[in-house]
Amino acid sequence: ISENLLGAERVKSLLFSAGIGGIAVALAAKDTIANFFGSITIFTDRPFQMGELVKIGDHLGPVEEVGFRSTRIRTLQGHLVTIPNSVITNSCVENISRRPFIRRTSNITITYDSGHTKAKKAVEIIKEVLAEVPQLNTDPERPPRVYFSDFNDWSLNIYMSYWVKPADYWLCHQVNEQVNFEIVKRFEAEKIEFAFPTQTLYVKKEQLS
Repeated sequence: ISENLLGAERVKSLLFSAGIGGIAVALAAKDTIANFFGSITIFTDRPFQMGELVKIGDHLGPVEEVGFRSTRIRTLQGHLVTIPNSVITNSCVENISRRPFIRRTSNITITYDSGHTKAKKAVEIIKEVLAEVPQLNTDPERPPRVYFSDFNDWSLNIYMSYWVKPADYWLCHQVNEQVNFEIVKRFEAEKIEFAFPTQTLYVKKEQLS
């Protein structure tokens, strides 16, 4: 009887061990299968290709490798990030390389002392500057926009928006710099002053009796 009991206990132990092992294998296989089907989704949908600049979650950089298990991205800081394909298929993927243009919006502020004449001149100057940059005038449906848009607490606000095409990241920075320098130059020539946050304090003096 004792031998039968010992045998039964051994069988239970083996079954228990097999059950735990089976669960572990199943969990591991689940991730492997999910990543495999994730790679198939990436290969068929083609949300990105090698070398394209993408943003997946908090990671931004060009795609260096797409495998059956994971995808590798080189961040702009130089780090190599490995992302499981199952995570990618369940994430929002921004393909920055495929955008047709890069948009810039900016608020240019001038002082209240500028008055009507200089405020109007400032808008005209910005429009002229943007009209002279060829990368900003390639799409008639998206011309540069400039408006005297608002009265801030400490400044008159001029809204500026334009689209850079082709959508090259470093070209966009060069265009922005060119526009900025030219606006500063022409504002200086017209004696139009940029505004910055200021406060005016009025002190009331009491007369001594």
